[in-house]
Amino acid sequence: MRIIFVPLVLLAAASLLPAQKASELGHKTGKEIFQATCVGCHGPDAKGQPITVRGFAQEPPDFTDCNATTREAKRDWISVIHRGGPARSFSQIMPAFDELLTDQEIGLLAEYFRTFCDPSWPQGDLNFPLAFATEKAFPEDEYVLRSSIKTTGTPRMETELAYEKRFGKLNQIEIALPWAFDKSGKSWMGGIGDITLGYKRPVFYTMKTGTIVSLGGEINLPTGDANRDFGLGITNFGLYVAAGQRLAKETFLQFQMKSELPTHPDQAPRAMSYRTAIGKSFIQDKGYGRMWTPIMEFVADHDLGAGAKTYWDVIPQMQVTLSRRQHVRASAGLRMPMNERQGRDTQFVFYMLWDWFDGTLKEGWK
Repeated sequence: MRIIFVPLVLLAAASLLPAQKASELGHKTGKEIFQATCVGCHGPDAKGQPITVRGFAQEPPDFTDCNATTREAKRDWISVIHRGGPARSFSQIMPAFDELLTDQEIGLLAEYFRTFCDPSWPQGDLNFPLAFATEKAFPEDEYVLRSSIKTTGTPRMETELAYEKRFGKLNQIEIALPWAFDKSGKSWMGGIGDITLGYKRPVFYTMKTGTIVSLGGEINLPTGDANRDFGLGITNFGLYVAAGQRLAKETFLQFQMKSELPTHPDQAPRAMSYRTAIGKSFIQDKGYGRMWTPIMEFVADHDLGAGAKTYWDVIPQMQVTLSRRQHVRASAGLRMPMNERQGRDTQFVFYMLWDWFDGTLKEGWK
């Protein structure tokens, strides 16, 4: 059957819920479903129909813009197709197709939308929820504000604001500004720490196994006061490998191994650190609402010297999406020493994350 698309008819079809579903019309593939339900607004090339065809002023998204479309996980595509643009606080014009298409058809349609982009771009399904101490392998555009507060011993609060910028298909740069406050006697004193400049790039990724591996490097500049324990007082280089692995049913595993190479090993020892995080996401409202992600993170730090000890910490934590668009998130937990507890205090840790590529702080809430 040949179907003629008119935008107003398309929107009415989605809202009035015609009795004849796409499956009843015999559409078996994502392409056929796309041509039957989406071309009227999004165009046959997924770049959007001209206004003379679509009939409304708002520009449809260009799904051939890989920098934008490959960042989203498949569940986000399904949410918007299933419940319309408001599901992720996008355009009200985008209708819901939950009663026009079956869940299987929506899944096929979401997969077909991705074929308009170069498959060599890493997919958003490999962008796993952020753990407190483990670097993610996925390149992105984010602001992350991390803080830790000692719950025992001498009061101290450490905070870091990280700016992450992705450019091109794979590259990411980072600038991190730390500062700290501690109580010396009866008064609080504060100051900035060592500013970090970093670079990260994925070297292997595949949706077939749900795996991503990246290499990265950092330079810590001696901008902090080492006498106040606000920095090392010397330049330090860090090299790391970060990996993420998708497991079954919204479960994931992340790993990072990092070397610390100070320019003056006599003042600060060379060291290795290992971070492992395992988590599982639970999504409210039948998989379309707020996402809660408990994460258990294990941290090991080891100086490279004869007789050096390995210090183990465990960080149970919970991340939650705050905005409907899920581009603003928060996490809180406790960092607890597992061994060598003398002089090592339990810390309350938390962060706020803003994926600024997905919208401003004012967007994505309604």
